[in-house]
Amino acid sequence: MSGGSYEYLFLNEAATTLTNMDHLESMANRLTELGFEDAALETEEVLLACRHFIRRYNARRERLAPVWKAVEWKDSGDTGIKEVEDAIKKYRGDLP
Repeated sequence: MSGGSYEYLFLNEAATTLTNMDHLESMANRLTELGFEDAALETEEVLLACRHFIRRYNARRERLAPVWKAVEWKDSGDTGIKEVEDAIKKYRGDLP
């Protein structure tokens, strides 16, 4: 049987790994089953770091989404700089 059981985890860049973290967990479990605790623990550390990053990213994305949207819409010609300024003020807490 060829590779691919973990979707070629060893080839994945970070963005791909973040969308397939179940493969990291499976790999950590398999390494434990095989008796390679050191590699299993380090794989678990990578998994925990990914989960931590996603939680932090999501919290910040939620706060920044209106700003990002305002800039994107301004740059596409749908709105103007006033909407960006308003979004920034709200982000900074200057507006309700």
